[in-house]
Amino acid sequence: MNAYSIFNPAFANEIFDALDRNLSSFAAPSIASNKGTMPRCDIAETKDNYRLEMELPGLTEKDVTVNLKDRVLSVSTLKNEEKTEKEDKDDKDEQWLLKERKTISFTRRFSIPVDVDQSKIEASFKNGVLVITMAKQPEVQPKSIDIKIEG
Repeated sequence: MNAYSIFNPAFANEIFDALDRNLSSFAAPSIASNKGTMPRCDIAETKDNYRLEMELPGLTEKDVTVNLKDRVLSVSTLKNEEKTEKEDKDDKDEQWLLKERKTISFTRRFSIPVDVDQSKIEASFKNGVLVITMAKQPEVQPKSIDIKIEG
């Protein structure tokens, strides 16, 4: 017979696994886990630049703000569901049971590398994907200086 104790890690894992399974099946995915709360993003580097691509489905370039301050690149958005007064009146017989798409709001920050030329950062938005291209500064070659020794 295997006695479980609250101090036994196997017991604690079993309890939390069961709780997680129940939450996952009952609650919205964003409540049950932290996955999906931030937009997915890919970052690539070439010899000339860095490229950040972020998935933002359902948004337009007007919904997104990109800002750079103190070498921190911030991408943020706030989009509220817009309804006219007429649409609200038409929906009086309708009761929402689940409404997850009402507000899309986030801020995601990235520390940019020191070799980024801050004056050459460009952003584009197409088909729900934000692309930020950050040009690298030309690499400064170390100088060699001969120093005359006097004696």
